[in-house]
Amino acid sequence: MSTRFTLHEDPISANCYKIRLTAALVGVELTRVAYDIRRGQTRTPEFLANINANGRIPVLQVDDAAGSRFLPESNAACWYLAHGSALIPADRWAQADMLRWMFFEQYSHEPNVATLRFWLAFVGESALTPAQIAQIPAKRIAGEAALALMEQHLSAHDWFAGNGVTLADIALFAYTHVADAGGFDLGAYPAIGRWITRVRAIPGFVPLD
Repeated sequence: MSTRFTLHEDPISANCYKIRLTAALVGVELTRVAYDIRRGQTRTPEFLANINANGRIPVLQVDDAAGSRFLPESNAACWYLAHGSALIPADRWAQADMLRWMFFEQYSHEPNVATLRFWLAFVGESALTPAQIAQIPAKRIAGEAALALMEQHLSAHDWFAGNGVTLADIALFAYTHVADAGGFDLGAYPAIGRWITRVRAIPGFVPLD
């Protein structure tokens, strides 16, 4: 039985885009199933029982001889798809360095850069709760700090780990290249801008829908 891959996603989510980009770069075909997180479509009893009990996307569904299995968390799904490819460096140090940038992305980058993009570009500031509005200044500061650290690294390196593009670049590219939608000025980070251009030039690259 050949392996089939299905991505349960919201097309606006750059976390979901990470998986699509990884799949494109390693030549894996994905079937895409769309949900609208703004309408609560990942919180239905059916989704919670059959796709992800945590009620979140993306989820990579893998159908093979072992049956149907469901893998949540974008970076875990990217790792699964990229196993054995050049997107995961063979060198032990470079591999660990790649992972530390992927952890940084989920802990320091995505909660700030991605959240402001979602709130401002898709929810709208007028629809935010007072608690969310109160968080905007702190998220702006934390997001700018994450971008500044990336800028510092990319001023001396073409890529985040090893000698070429890795999953670290994919994980960080997803929300960085659309950070302006969250009110971040990408023009203030020229090294990031050059890196974005390099990522877009990778053979097999696909854009965010």
